[in-house]
Amino acid sequence: MAASPQPASRMQWLFGAIALPRGWRLGAGPIIAAIVLAIIVVLSVLAPLIVPHDPMAIDALQRLKGPSETYPLGTDAYGRDVLSRVVTGGRVSLFIGISAAIVSVMIGLLIGLVSGFFRMADAIIMRIMDSLMAIPSILLAIALVALNGPSIWSVMGAITIPEIPRVVRLVRSVVLSAREEPYVEAAIALGSSMPKILWQHLMPNTLAPLIVQGTYICASAILTEAILSFLGAGVSTEIPTWGNIMAEGRVYFQLKPSLIFWPGLMLSLCILSINLLGDTARDMLDPRLKKREG
Repeated sequence: MAASPQPASRMQWLFGAIALPRGWRLGAGPIIAAIVLAIIVVLSVLAPLIVPHDPMAIDALQRLKGPSETYPLGTDAYGRDVLSRVVTGGRVSLFIGISAAIVSVMIGLLIGLVSGFFRMADAIIMRIMDSLMAIPSILLAIALVALNGPSIWSVMGAITIPEIPRVVRLVRSVVLSAREEPYVEAAIALGSSMPKILWQHLMPNTLAPLIVQGTYICASAILTEAILSFLGAGVSTEIPTWGNIMAEGRVYFQLKPSLIFWPGLMLSLCILSINLLGDTARDMLDPRLKKREG
């Protein structure tokens, strides 16, 4: 009879290399990153059900209290529970990051397909994209906030607009090489419609790099939102986000550093996990890396 696996071998199986289809292998880093990100997402989504206190409830008698049984992470300058605010703050940050990634990838994909396939439109589209890339996201956010007031949509617009040209350039580079392939030329010779060629023959080639690019956009958007909120040009201070929490806590940093430490820790873990998973997706989906490993 085969001996049962020892605890050490089980841990090695869990945190060591995991065999995946097509010879892919995952190490401990991506597994831990996926677990950490899943915990952050679950906590953020279920925040209204699991937080011990109302994150917006003000109690002047409980200002700047230390950790206790009632307030595990203490309270801020307005007597609000830090734990409830940190957990709830992930909802807006993740929403902005995921939404900005999805919107920029979808719009960039459509424009990139047209730019890469139609030579007549390529020059015009790319000059427009170059102009958009010259706009700093922070300055754009300040302008949008000045016009429309601080809101989630102003921050999303300021983050998404500069990201679209990067996606367009990525898709365009893939389409420029893919349109010279024999199967694309055969589809053109057989009289296939342009939408069919774009969606059935060219778009599948862009999916792998777009998945990787989307993870980087998501992490960058979360960080940019935190920076804008910290500078006062982001989401309204009435809505708790990791950036807003740190911005309010910086005044009391010497008195209570934990007001910045906990939201900063959550922000760092979230961005690090997304970037690590993005690197893993790139290693898996890049055929050139597979050939080197083979």
